[in-house]
Amino acid sequence: MRFLALWIAATTILGAPPAATSLDALKLIRVLNLKGTTHHVQGIDTDAERLWVTSVNAPSRKGYLHEFSVKTGESLRAAEIQDGERFHPGGMASDANSLWIPIAEYRAKSTSVIQRRNKRTLALEYQFPVPDHIGCIAVTPELLIGGNWDSREFYVWNHRGELLRQIPSTTANAYQDMKFSAGHIVAAGLLGDRTGAIDWLDLSSMKLVHRLTAGNTDRGVSYTHEGMAIDGDELLLLPEDGPSRLFVFRLR
Repeated sequence: MRFLALWIAATTILGAPPAATSLDALKLIRVLNLKGTTHHVQGIDTDAERLWVTSVNAPSRKGYLHEFSVKTGESLRAAEIQDGERFHPGGMASDANSLWIPIAEYRAKSTSVIQRRNKRTLALEYQFPVPDHIGCIAVTPELLIGGNWDSREFYVWNHRGELLRQIPSTTANAYQDMKFSAGHIVAAGLLGDRTGAIDWLDLSSMKLVHRLTAGNTDRGVSYTHEGMAIDGDELLLLPEDGPSRLFVFRLR
């Protein structure tokens, strides 16, 4: 029981919002060059060994799921993941065994499917339709939380795809990628003036708890332009299209 209590306390501390309010205050501990084509990056997630990246090639009307080594940046494999007219994969999320990916038509107020893919094979296991463009998704042990185009609305489903709630966003942040981290939704995107921000949101209300503002890379791209993931006390950002670089910051 004492071990369990200590584990819960440690997990809560690691998942809590950082004290910093600007990405400039965090330590950049690593920059990893991805050695492979990434087209127009959309979302990322990791298991500390592999980095999964979703991307879209609009001229060819194709969506992709890429897998890279998070240690070396080497490309391991890639799969096409479009669904008919839906070829725009968005911000993604993972759980123990699956990758959850929204794939939408490339326009607002359109349609999507939410796909669950096998982590080991990348094969499609299940999908359900959504009558809106879903651009990013987070997964908890019981729920899926999706944001539509520019994340003006949040949708909450169970893992079977049954809609439970719809919640208007009040943060004015156009989220591109979202994750669940120890009781919070952590979401990265662009504000109305095109500056970047990473927000910690209360899971039950989706209200803003903490904001970390973000500047630009040396290529002039906002750090929160596209992919974002949380791995323990590390913040991973993949803002740039190919040649893509993964920026890893220490949160605490």
